[in-house]
Parts: sequence; structure tokens; C-alpha cells
Amino acid sequence: MNKVAIVGGTHGNEFSGIYLLKKWRQNPAKIQRDSFEIQTVFANPQAFEANKRYLDCDMNRQFGLDDLNNPELANYEQSRAKSINAQLGPKGGAQSDFIIDLHNTTSNMGPSLILLKSDAFNRQMAAYVKSNMPDAVIVLEDQIEMVEHTFLCSIAEQGVIVEVGPQPQSVVRQDVLDWMEAMTGHILDFVDLYNRDEVPELPSSFEAYKYHETLKLPEDENGERIGMVHKNVQDADFKPLRNGDPIYTLFDGTEVCWDGDYEAYPHFINEAAYYDNNLAMSLAKKVLVEV
Repeated sequence: MNKVAIVGGTHGNEFSGIYLLKKWRQNPAKIQRDSFEIQTVFANPQAFEANKRYLDCDMNRQFGLDDLNNPELANYEQSRAKSINAQLGPKGGAQSDFIIDLHNTTSNMGPSLILLKSDAFNRQMAAYVKSNMPDAVIVLEDQIEMVEHTFLCSIAEQGVIVEVGPQPQSVVRQDVLDWMEAMTGHILDFVDLYNRDEVPELPSSFEAYKYHETLKLPEDENGERIGMVHKNVQDADFKPLRNGDPIYTLFDGTEVCWDGDYEAYPHFINEAAYYDNNLAMSLAKKVLVEV
């Protein structure tokens, strides 16, 4: 890993990554390691100035190869995606070897590390992070191996998302910012050790949550929202959900129970940013990852 990039502000109202970039640019020694070059990228400065998640469209869904190569896609975020791809990529032959993209969530997910791959490098990295940060939660989004990821960090051959919450949009919380800084530091330490072939002995396995499906909020036949996440589920990210457990409360007071056929682990519960698409939560299955 010769070139590592840390990206913040992919969404302009997720402040922890943005303020950490400002801090690190003033004191770059905090993120420098001997075995690789590092650069920082402020992905969506205009959305930050406007205090919005994005101006025209979600930047973190603009990094598919077809979209990056389509000159007709030229709104602000689409244009920024092409610029970032030129800076860190190009995707498919990127000059950056590894990208860490920093995100906040309004959901109670704690310090979560989202992996797009479960190869040996990612399994070792996750085990190292868990060993040094027991509160860390590992989320696998590696199951769609035949489908191209369109996240910013997918520009490079290796990339991860640091997703930390709960934090309201356009707010900074010290506990959340501290978690993000600590997790990023552990990731950088691992890459440095990996480069020098000095990775310490790691646990033989660790627990993780493998994404399975996304649920929508209750809607009527016209697509109007008619309910909300049940109070027992709210803020219970990564707590088990079983068949028959209440999952929604309709606005008329009716409780709706989950009818799934597996033990699910909700996350991104009631994420504010996902109300655009009326999404309620993601569901995962708990898995044991062999290192």
C-alpha cells in the first residue's frame, strides 16, 4: 500500500470527518506513517457550505464506472465525483491503493467499520481494529460480489467506510468524533504494519454483521408514509430482532410485527438521510469471520 487517501465530507452535513480533516491538515503528523504516502480529500465542500447532505444527488452513489464515464452526468455531485476519480483513481486502475471514507450516521451504530470485501487483507484489518478497539462493530457489505459498488471508496482496489453515530446532521459530538479518530488511527497503523510484514498475532475469528436486506417504512397504496419505527427498535442497532417482535407503529396506534424467518440485526435504524427513499433500516445476519 503505497498511497492511502482519507476522505471526509462526502456528505456535507456529516461533520466529524470534515473537522478531523481540518485538524489533520493543521497537524499532519497525526496521520502520517512511515511506509506509505497519505493525502486528505474534502469531498463535497459546497454541500458543507450550504449545510446540506448534498446539493443535487447523493455523492456516495456516483462512482459506478458507467456514470464516471458519462459526460452527460454533470450536476455538482456528479462533476465532483469525476474530479475525485481523476484525483484518486481512475477506478479500475487507481493510483490510490486504499481509501478510508469517513461518515456519520444519525443511527445508534457506535463506531462501525464497513467492509466492501472480505479478502485476507480486510479480515486481518478488521481483526486488528477489533483487538485494539473492542467497541468497534464490523459490518460486511461484501455479498454483492457480482455487482459493482458505487461508493467513493470503491475507486481504489481497497476501500472502507468508517461509519460512526449517533450524531445529528450538522452537529459535532465529541464521543463520536473521538471514536472516528481512534478507528482511523488503528486502520492506518494496520496498513503500516501490513506493509512492513509486522502484523501481530491476531484472533482466529471475530463476530461481524453481514448485510442482508433493507426495509421500508410503512406506506399506503399511494406511497404515503403511515407509520414509524417502533420504540422498542429505535436506537437498538445490532440488537437481535426475531419473528413476532414489534417493528413499526402505525400513526393510528396499530403495532406491526416482523415476519422474517431469521434472527436479524437492524442497523441504520431510522437514519435521517434515508427518509428521501422512505427507508426504515437495514437488516444483517450475525456471522463469525475466520481470520
